[in-house]
Amino acid sequence: MAVEEEGLRVFQSVKIKIGEAKNIPPYPGPNKMRDCYCTVNLDQEEVFRTKIIEKSLCPFYGEDFSCEIPRNFHHLSFYIFDRDVFRRDSSIGKVAVKKEDLQKYHGKDTWFQLQPVSADSEVQGKVHLELRLSEVITDSGVVCHKLATRVSECQGLPIVNGQCDPYAAVCLLGPSRSDAKKTKVKRKTNNPQFDEVFYFEVRTSTETKTSVNVRISFPLSLFIFIYLSRYLSLSHSLYLFFIYLSFSLSLSLSLSLSLSLSLTVSLRYFLQPRENGNKSVKADELGSLRLNIVYTEDHVFPSERYSPLTDLLLQSAHVEVSVCAYNSFTVDLFLHRVRVFPPHTGHPLSFFPRDPNTIFRGNSLTSKCIDETMKLAGMHYLQVTLKPIIDEICTEHKPCEIDPVKLKESENLETNRENLRQYVDRIFNVITTSGVRCPTVMCDIFFSLRESAATRFQVDQDVRYTAVSSFIFLRFFAPAILSPNLFQLRPHHPDPCTSRTLTLISKTIQTLGSLAKSKSANFKESYMAAFYDYFNEQKYADSVKNFLDLISSSGRWDQKSIETPIMLKEGFMIKRAQGRNRFGMKNFKKRWFRLTNHEFTYHKTKGEGALCRIPIENILAVERLEEESFKMKNMFQVIQPERALYIQANNCVEARDWIDILTKVSQCNRKRLSTYHPSAYLNGHWLCCKQSIDSAPGCTPCTGGLPANIQLDIDGDRETERIFSLFSTYMSKLVKMQEACGSKSVYDGPEQEEYSTFVIDDPQETYKILKQIVSAVQTLEQQHAQYKRDKFRKTKYGSQEHPIGDKSFQCYIRQQSESSTYSI
Repeated sequence: MAVEEEGLRVFQSVKIKIGEAKNIPPYPGPNKMRDCYCTVNLDQEEVFRTKIIEKSLCPFYGEDFSCEIPRNFHHLSFYIFDRDVFRRDSSIGKVAVKKEDLQKYHGKDTWFQLQPVSADSEVQGKVHLELRLSEVITDSGVVCHKLATRVSECQGLPIVNGQCDPYAAVCLLGPSRSDAKKTKVKRKTNNPQFDEVFYFEVRTSTETKTSVNVRISFPLSLFIFIYLSRYLSLSHSLYLFFIYLSFSLSLSLSLSLSLSLSLTVSLRYFLQPRENGNKSVKADELGSLRLNIVYTEDHVFPSERYSPLTDLLLQSAHVEVSVCAYNSFTVDLFLHRVRVFPPHTGHPLSFFPRDPNTIFRGNSLTSKCIDETMKLAGMHYLQVTLKPIIDEICTEHKPCEIDPVKLKESENLETNRENLRQYVDRIFNVITTSGVRCPTVMCDIFFSLRESAATRFQVDQDVRYTAVSSFIFLRFFAPAILSPNLFQLRPHHPDPCTSRTLTLISKTIQTLGSLAKSKSANFKESYMAAFYDYFNEQKYADSVKNFLDLISSSGRWDQKSIETPIMLKEGFMIKRAQGRNRFGMKNFKKRWFRLTNHEFTYHKTKGEGALCRIPIENILAVERLEEESFKMKNMFQVIQPERALYIQANNCVEARDWIDILTKVSQCNRKRLSTYHPSAYLNGHWLCCKQSIDSAPGCTPCTGGLPANIQLDIDGDRETERIFSLFSTYMSKLVKMQEACGSKSVYDGPEQEEYSTFVIDDPQETYKILKQIVSAVQTLEQQHAQYKRDKFRKTKYGSQEHPIGDKSFQCYIRQQSESSTYSI
């Protein structure tokens, strides 16, 4: 999901490798060891949690996490927690990387020192204040001054234990010191609207009448109510806890009387921690954490800006001279703009290479297009086919090691072989019987591969099978079995023992699918060759051929319904009761949600019977719900024929994931809506459009979902922007290559040394193409630079985008190479 700015969309994504922590301080007890896990947070919103590493002060996690970031943020933070069975988990330390500093660590393994976690270090949010100084003459004729302070609102305050009931207290410090004046408490919101005005008398002397120094202390106090229920025999005890957190914002202002009497100062400020609030802790006392962070930010213009570059890239598939190094971005652009599977044609790949042998090369355009297509169109197919058995393998932890050297003393080799053989058999069976569920677009491509290979290599009768199996087994199923977390089959990287089991299964499945004549020779390890003797039966080869025949067939069939429900996603969320008239938090309850290919259900807890069932065909739309509806973040709605189910996810990334998968699984429903209501129906009317009829048509076009005839969800403009960024990064090499082509065109002697690294078959034609690419890239660079200049001129310090105290603003100023004036 993009963050909208003026004239463009901003996409933010992050890929994180959480390596290991070291030198964690020991537990203050006889055991000394800790059970640690690591969380990934956007500001203070947790979006990911690793598995727990028990009894270690140097825990190794080895987990990957990637996501699209659907909102603005200031810090990417990592917290190390120690699990406590009887109390709340305690935080050991944290790493907080500012958004503007992420590029410093881009793609590098970096050790970060853990910093202490305290109430002061966890301050976040901003406040909107209005200040006005007025001159007042008292009844005795004395001239005095009054300062009017309007506390308008706060935004993005921290939520502690799921609660936030803030109020603001304002007092005047210095010679005119006054008692604190408090606003009303705003319940259950971290974006309170106060809109209250307080007046303070400012004492000034005649000599200093021209200016007044005012210092305002703005402590923001949070009273957090936590209810714990305990049952002791027949009595029910209710325990109430108060947690008080105080954050301080200190502002030092110098107001001129000549201006203040006619001017209201309206500015926004970041809340800052109290001075000297943290105890000094040495850098190495809390340990360190190894991370690899790749943060990407794409600023995407409207489509017409990319037309010149897009046209050049698309032409490269049809010309013999091409300077494009095809990467995933280029491939995605082809899949988006080129008709990969046009109707009424026998060969869906309109840019199929002239030499069919290139389909087996890892760096050919066709092979990369097929790889990307399988990833985009085949994710659901993978989940339906492999997820149940992969979940079982990761849960059972059966020993499957068959290498005698690695065998543990307590394990039996024959037992392990039997465990592994059963797993391979089951996975082989679910794959070879899944042909009817293979996505149509993949079947179209496999048909083209099969026919082209059979035509070009008529001597080899098996090439029509190996051409398809080299993709479906080698590049699709085998990698998914080997690394299920990378294919959304598992939330975390498997433990070492399970990972070894999956490696052995992946090797065997890959060999079974290859249909090689001498399969034992495919294994370097003797123990693998011996194990493969279990599968030297003709029935396995026949099953593979039947499966490949089915998925590469040119005929069309209706995909058969799957009798056994396949779990696609599950987890705890908060839902609002349906069909009731009562309002308030008591209507929101925590439930276990479960999505299968058949229905969307919720349960009181995991493993219990369903309290509500929504058939997939009854989902008409899945859309976000505006926060103003219930003063709650990360809410979305599942719209049904009779009503909408309102749900709150645990964080913004999880909300996006649920919306995406619910949308994809229901996108082919015939009765999908084209419009919806972005706000809830409360108190007899829709909050968005004020219509009083609860069945009134939606007032906003639906954003989720794809037409039923579109099978690849690719943002062509974003892919082109990424290609432009690569060209821009390596512009010097493009220019050098262009110079080499020009030199070769006019100089027919020995190659100059500086151009000897280039292999150019047609220097004149390549020169023309390079000149067009350089021109298109330079034009886009100018447009990006102009956008930054325009945005910079409009920037105001103290505005909503750049509140006072925003340390990134100075960094933002330094990034502007042009000298521009700006407003404060």
